[in-house]
Amino acid sequence: MRILIVEDDKKTARFLTRGLNESGHVADHAAGGELGLTLAMEGIYDVAIIDRILPGLDGLAVVAELRRQKINLPVLMLSGIATAKDRIEGLRSGCDDYLGKPYAFSEILARVQALQRRNDRTAGADILSVGDLTLDVKKRQAARAGSAIDLQNREFLLLRTLMQHANAVVTRSMLLEAAWDYDFEPKGNIVDMHIHRLRKKLNSGFEESILHTIAGAGYLIGRMPEDQALGGD
Repeated sequence: MRILIVEDDKKTARFLTRGLNESGHVADHAAGGELGLTLAMEGIYDVAIIDRILPGLDGLAVVAELRRQKINLPVLMLSGIATAKDRIEGLRSGCDDYLGKPYAFSEILARVQALQRRNDRTAGADILSVGDLTLDVKKRQAARAGSAIDLQNREFLLLRTLMQHANAVVTRSMLLEAAWDYDFEPKGNIVDMHIHRLRKKLNSGFEESILHTIAGAGYLIGRMPEDQALGGD
């Protein structure tokens, strides 16, 4: 999963980020409500963990604006304010779950995973399909014409993003945001390198490539537009 953490306390943010990364997820951190809202609206996250008390725009306002914009990102709200009245207020603002501090990381992880499962069932998008290529998002399993494709974590994140935008150009910036931490500083052509490896896996045993390079723009998975120039591998 790609998870957004909106938390102004540095110690708590480091604790959550480290725990989620060690659990096999990609976690991005925003220290304030305004930045958190901006990132949440990009549509690249599976779940958001948002602190209620934030500088500037508070957590309730962030969630309320997401719902006003019809963005159904699952949200777990964390707060030191955890009376029944406060929990009800949080849930009515649009949160999907509300957890009071202090908490164990194991409970955070369990609640985040539950939110993802609930969202997967609601979205009905467990299986992505483009031509003869399929991706089981829940099981993280890819196959082309029935032949299984072994994917590393970042390859899965890249492929999922490409297939979610099938037959459309996906920029390198979009792929970088989808598969690496928000504050990651890329060195060299790291996206191109991973795409090269992914393309080799997708095309192994097939004459026709399903992953295309669009010169000066990015990458496209699916049918290649006739008016687009094909770049190199």
